[in-house]
Amino acid sequence: MGAWAFFAGLMVSNTFMTFAWYAHLKDMNGKPWFLAALVSWGIAFFEYLIQVPANRIGHQHFTLEQLKITQEVIALLVFIPFAVFYMKARVTWNYAAAGVCLLLAAWFVFREGAGPAG
Repeated sequence: MGAWAFFAGLMVSNTFMTFAWYAHLKDMNGKPWFLAALVSWGIAFFEYLIQVPANRIGHQHFTLEQLKITQEVIALLVFIPFAVFYMKARVTWNYAAAGVCLLLAAWFVFREGAGPAG
């Protein structure tokens, strides 16, 4: 399995985690917080079943720092459509600027000399 399995795994796992972290704000707004937490933990269980093997695959190709920054970029790529289409949020210029900063962080950890895990 290669780097693409890592990226695909993180996309799927971040989709689960985004729903676990934020969907209850819309779907369970009137329910007690502990019920929302239990539902979120149930969703997060599936996230971990995908995320742990994805990071093990990714660590064969990337450094720990590259894994983390990649996860953050993918989290943002998953979160923006979730926020806009599911939660009906607006993306303003400052959020877009923060995304550009995150892409710059990815550029820094992947630039020449950052090297894969040995």
